[in-house]
This record gives sequence, C-alpha cells and structure tokens, in this order.
Amino acid sequence: MYNSKIAGLGFYVPDNIVTNDDLSKVMDTNDAWIQERTGIKERRFIKKGEDTTTSMGVKAAKIAMDRAKIAAEDIDFVVFATLSPDYYFPGPGVLVQRDLGLRTVGALDVRNQCSGFIYAISVADQYIKTGMYKNILVIGSEVHSSGLDMTSRGRGVSVIFGDGAGAAVLSREEDLTKGILSTHLHSEGVHAEELVLKAPGMGGRWVSDILKDNDPNDESYFPYMNGQFVFKNAVVRFSEVIMEGLHKNNLEISDIDMLIPHQANLRISQFIQQKFKLKDDQVFSNIQKYGNTTAASIPIALTEAWQAGQIKSGDTVVLAAFGSGFTWGSVIIKW
Repeated sequence: MYNSKIAGLGFYVPDNIVTNDDLSKVMDTNDAWIQERTGIKERRFIKKGEDTTTSMGVKAAKIAMDRAKIAAEDIDFVVFATLSPDYYFPGPGVLVQRDLGLRTVGALDVRNQCSGFIYAISVADQYIKTGMYKNILVIGSEVHSSGLDMTSRGRGVSVIFGDGAGAAVLSREEDLTKGILSTHLHSEGVHAEELVLKAPGMGGRWVSDILKDNDPNDESYFPYMNGQFVFKNAVVRFSEVIMEGLHKNNLEISDIDMLIPHQANLRISQFIQQKFKLKDDQVFSNIQKYGNTTAASIPIALTEAWQAGQIKSGDTVVLAAFGSGFTWGSVIIKW
C-alpha cells in the first residue's frame, strides 16, 4: 500500500471581473444585499469564445503539472469534476487528454457538483493507494455564467456563482504518515430536488420539448435552490464529515492547521469556524473574490492558501464540501 500526496497545484480564473454593482444593472439587487447574504463582492465570468470548462481546466492543469515537475507522459489517469461540461457528451476528461497531449490514459468524469473535487480526489487516492497508478491529474472546472437566469427572477441563485478552474497532481507517497490520510463521502438523494437543474434531462424537460414549446417562462433549465433548507443541511453535514475525518485519524479540532471548505456561502464557513472555535488563520475563504465555483472552489482555494504560505510541510489540512444531491465529503491531509 501507498499514500497519495498532492505534488502540484494550479488554478485559473477568467480576467473578466463582474462586481455586485455590475449585477445591479441587470437585476433588482445591490452590493449590500449580496454581501449580507453570501459574503460575495465579485466573481469571474468567461467571455464568449475565450474560455470553456475544458480550456480553463487545461490551463490550471498545466500550472499544477509544472509545479509537480510532471510531464504529460508521466500522467497515468485523469479525473475531471464538473457540472458544466463543454458538451452533454463526451465529458471533459477526454478533451483534457487530447489537449494536453497525454498518452491514451483513462479519463473519468465526476458529476457530484459542489463536492465534485472531494469525490475526484477520493477516487484518485484509491487508485494510487492500491498501486494501480503513480501520477493522477485531478481537475475541478466550471462555467456557470452561460447558464444563469440573469434577471431579477433568478437573482437568489445567479448572484452566487462564478467561473474558474483548479487542478492538482496526486502522486505516490511511500511514507504512510504523510499525504492523504483518509477521505469520507456521503449522499442523501431524498433532497435531490432542493438544489437542482432539471433540464435538459432525459427524465425531465427534454431539449426537444423546450425547443417545441419555446416558453420564455419555463424555468426548468435554470438552477433552483431552496436556500434556507440547503444552508441548514450544509452546516450540519459540514460539521459531521469534518469530525468523521478527524476521528478516523485520531485527531482533534485543535490539530487542524488549515480548513478549506467549499466556497458556497461565507456565512456557512463562518458558522463552522465559530462552532469549531477556529482562528481566522485556520480557515481559508476566497468566495469574496470568486463566488461559488462549485467543483473548482476547493482546488482554487487550496492553491491560493498554499501560494500564500498558509500551508506548510507537516500541517494537517482538512478539505470539506457539501452541495447538490445532497452529497458531501471530507479529505484529511498531512502536508
């Protein structure tokens, strides 16, 4: 058996900054309203024709591979987490294999939304632990801006999300006291419709129906979120899955050097920080700058925290996410 370690990190966000004031010009909202409810000040949106989910993932991956000193021929497998693929099919994993010039390695797409990167890391970790692969490229990338209801009708959801990508190279680590110590995954599908995008889908609103009806009031192809219900479940599940990971490794809350939660809402992160009595330098948040980038949020935040010197060798790092599905999970790392 081996452990896996994060050998390299990278992220990419579009240059186009969209502030709360910018949104107030197209919908009934304002900076104070958005910040009070989400903590978000601005986010990044792609410009049409300049970036895609795959192209941003490739850019983030190149940075991570360079920092890991890993060449394209050294990558054994690709795991790509996203809810916003370039195409309905095929998924972006194979596009990354093509665009990075990788060998004909396997490419797996993960559709677990906000917890997608946690799930992707868990899958990659198991492949490395069992000795099947040595170096795996894990990507989380999202383009939300092209699928949001940018009117007052959709403001409760649309002000939250942004575009971006993050990537990590996981490599074999023979010291079992270092690297990824454990991962923990959960789901509760009974609440699937509380945070959902129903169309187009083979069991809901088909593309052919949408085109035939051409109904401007059809909201099935825009994201829906029961915000208060999601918040209440998120704070419970975040706490549970973090504690599950700590207990698995005989650790206490006081052992956490850095907690990087999925950047869903600053109020959720603050609730967890207060509940666990963590200091500001023990919890990393960047939702203020990027909004919720779903599967990309943890790798972007992890990369920024590492770049800023807030994660050091020997630190206990905890990653945790909760989102649509509901799905949630955590990763415990000895850096």
